[in-house]
Order: sequence, then structure tokens, then C-alpha cells
Amino acid sequence: MAKADTDAPATDVDARLIQRELSSFQRPSRGKSIWQLINSLVPYILLWILAYELLHVSFWLTVPVLIVAAGFMIRIFIIFHDCGHGSFFRSKKANDFWGVITGIITFTPYHYWRASHAKHHATSANLDKRGHGDVWMMTVEEYLEASRGERLKYRLYRNPLVMFLLGPLFILLITHRFVRRQATRRQKLSVHGTNLGILVMAAGLSLIMGVWTYLLIQFSILFLGIMAGVWLFYVQHQFEDVYWAREGEWDFVTASLDGGSYYKLPAVLRWFTGNIGYHHIHHLNSRIPNYNLPNCQRQLEHHEAATRSIGLLESLKALRYRLWDEERQQMISFGEIKRRFRQAA
Repeated sequence: MAKADTDAPATDVDARLIQRELSSFQRPSRGKSIWQLINSLVPYILLWILAYELLHVSFWLTVPVLIVAAGFMIRIFIIFHDCGHGSFFRSKKANDFWGVITGIITFTPYHYWRASHAKHHATSANLDKRGHGDVWMMTVEEYLEASRGERLKYRLYRNPLVMFLLGPLFILLITHRFVRRQATRRQKLSVHGTNLGILVMAAGLSLIMGVWTYLLIQFSILFLGIMAGVWLFYVQHQFEDVYWAREGEWDFVTASLDGGSYYKLPAVLRWFTGNIGYHHIHHLNSRIPNYNLPNCQRQLEHHEAATRSIGLLESLKALRYRLWDEERQQMISFGEIKRRFRQAA
């Protein structure tokens, strides 16, 4: 991915031009939103029924169905995500209603998540405001000055097995089930209400298909879906020449276009992921519905920052990037730190 010129962020004129071009796409279409609800929720329900029936024949026949159902869960989460940004419907009540419903389906408390995610958008790529809905990231200097225990903790956190296998479990069982002390009353009610909704849904489906059958189907879909979601979020902000800056130098437009990736996925994966790969555009204007993001990309192809991309194979390199080198303005691996020590010795 080409490196952005972080010393020369987009000028005010460029920023106004880009944002003006994007603003024409932020008006949601009721018809498109309703159709997306239908083509996401109905197949998801049908796949649940198919998985239940196939379990009576063979578990292995059920596995492909569960994988596809997890894909639909990701798509449903994108609807939830857009509702949280107020971009799925023009009506706030409609966004909140469907946000709560899809939140129960995806086991995510709507108002609680929305507040945390808004902070992520407001502070993304700001080195002095890390810790709000982002992936824990240390600078090289912070890592070298950290205690041995803190380094071990960070290395475990950044280990792919921990992040993509234990991470989904932590989100599912801890992060979205319990309330932070500083949460507002509405956010607390959101967590408790979502937990209650999940309990009612689980009880109803368990009565129909049995407790263990329900748990097997539900957990499999959730785990696969959240694991893919963690990967998508990780790779969209973890690449070699990503943009990070201190508060005094931080620029919103540059942080959006160069701090988030254009993850160029195959068409079928773009559909299941609700175009979230156009992450640079989403960060620049989060009020744009997911189904309008491809049109935004085509509109902005003449802007250099809007045409950079990371392919599916190239994105695997993101697993190497663990630390931010402020001096070189790039992400580096733990191995690079070791090489530097050997060279210095």
C-alpha cells in the first residue's frame, strides 16, 4: 500500500472538495435499506432451519451451512453498524429500532456499542487518544520502556491465536455482556436489555430444537462471525504505512483516508461484509449507508488517496505489524526490533 505523505495532509480545499463529493451519497434509500434487511434476515433464518434439519443427518453436512450463516451474521452486523451511525434510515426511531433488533441477533448492545464506536471514529489514528474501541497498539519507544511483564502481556494480546481465537470469546462473553462503571444509564439499560432479549430468544429456540442443538448452532455462527469481524477491524487499521499522528499534528481527513484501508475484496465477500472494505470512505463520512460506498469510491477515483488498496493476499501481512515506529512513520514487527538490537550490538 502506497505511503501517504503524512507531512503534507490534505489541504482545506481538498478536504472540502472530497467531503462535498461524499455528502451527496449520505442520504439513505428506504427501499434499499428494507431490501437489505430482507435479503439478510430471511436467508439467515432459513439457514438456521437448514442447519437444524441437517444436524439430524450429519454434523459435517451442517458445517458449510454454519459458515454461510456466519457470513450473513456479518452482513446483519453491518446493518446494526449503519443504524448506530444513523445512516441506514432517515428516521432516528427506525435506526434505533432496527439497531436494537439486529443487536440482539448479533449479541451486541446497541446504545452501549454506539457510544464506544463513536469515540473510535473521533480519535482514530490519534496517538494521544488511543484506547477507544481500537486495537491496543504500542509505539516502539513505549514497548522498549515497558516492563518485562507489560511486554509479555502486549505480545500475548498481539498473538494471532489470542486475538482471533480467544478475542471473539472475550467479546462475546465479557465485553458485550457487562457494563463499564462509567457507562451512562442508557448504555447500562442497553446491555441489560440486550442480555434479556438474548435470553428470551435462546429460551424460545431451545424449547423448539433443544438446548444443546441451539447452543451448537448459535455458538458456531457467533464465533465464526465475530472472528471474521475481528479480522476485518484489525486489517483495516493495521498496515505498514498507516497514518498515526500526535494530537497537535493530527488531521481528520488524513486520518480517515490514510488511517483506514481500502480493503479490496472479491465481490462475494464485499456483499457479505456490507462494503466495509471501503473503510477510508466510511471514516471520512460515517453517515453514508453501506450500499452507497462503492459509488463513493468510483466518484473519488481521481483522488490519489481514494484509489489505494490492500488486496486479500496482501492483507495477510497485517499479522506481522505489531508496533508503531514514530521515527520512521510505519508499523514494524517484533522481529524488526530484534534485528535493530543485533545491529546495534
